[in-house]
Amino acid sequence: MVPAVLAATQSASSISSAAGQTVAIPIAFEMLAVIVASAGGVLSARESKLDLIGAIGLAVIVSLGGGLIRDVILQVGDVYILQQPLALPVSIATAAAVFMFPMVVEKPDRLVAALDIFSVGLFAVMGADKTMVYGYPPVTCVMMGFFTAVGGGMLRDICLARVPYIFQRSNLYAIAAIAGAIAYMTLIESLGMWNIAAATISVALTMLIRWWSIRYNIMSPTEFDPHKLPEPVKKVARPVVRPIQRAGHHVSAKTSQAAARARDRKRHRRQQNR
Repeated sequence: MVPAVLAATQSASSISSAAGQTVAIPIAFEMLAVIVASAGGVLSARESKLDLIGAIGLAVIVSLGGGLIRDVILQVGDVYILQQPLALPVSIATAAAVFMFPMVVEKPDRLVAALDIFSVGLFAVMGADKTMVYGYPPVTCVMMGFFTAVGGGMLRDICLARVPYIFQRSNLYAIAAIAGAIAYMTLIESLGMWNIAAATISVALTMLIRWWSIRYNIMSPTEFDPHKLPEPVKKVARPVVRPIQRAGHHVSAKTSQAAARARDRKRHRRQQNR
């Protein structure tokens, strides 16, 4: 019995010490991300004609669902929605306020869109950092950052019985979140950058990619056709694609020549057999 108690105590202490090493995102930014995500959940609830309870439920799912998915997968005993005492009350209060006064967020569309992608970038950084603290490899950290950023929206769409937005053609919403998580891990692991600076750069990169895709109407493809790519993408991709195309043509030509020689040999054998 005593060894079991000691093991549990050591496990709890290691978890709490690891949790203390997570990126020190200012609490104001953290709550801003929760508020923005909650407001988005309420607007989705109003579009679907849900009542106040439905709006609050969607707000909590959108703002905290991604972190909950991450924590359930990691199974480290440190659940954000339980550890941060402000997260759930702030989400519920935001949901109630926006449900009663939706004009607060319906009018400034550009501001809400900017804050939305800010929250996505911040959640991606927080998810990647928390996973890194517990010793997981960079690929897992990026995946958990992605789940933290877009998992809430995915759960929202599942609750509303529609195809999740991240799986639909859009202006690089999910790709921006992945890029932010990758940038954070690269800056921390490869360059040893201070985590606050790395988080700032990564969130800025997420917002820049999203803005760039909206500015030039760059959409994630439902099918790949290089001739239909927007001109800004073609300019960036051309120096990389052309050498690959030349190599592909070279390999294709060699393959065709080998196939032609094989056909000639078969024809020659048939003639000899006759």
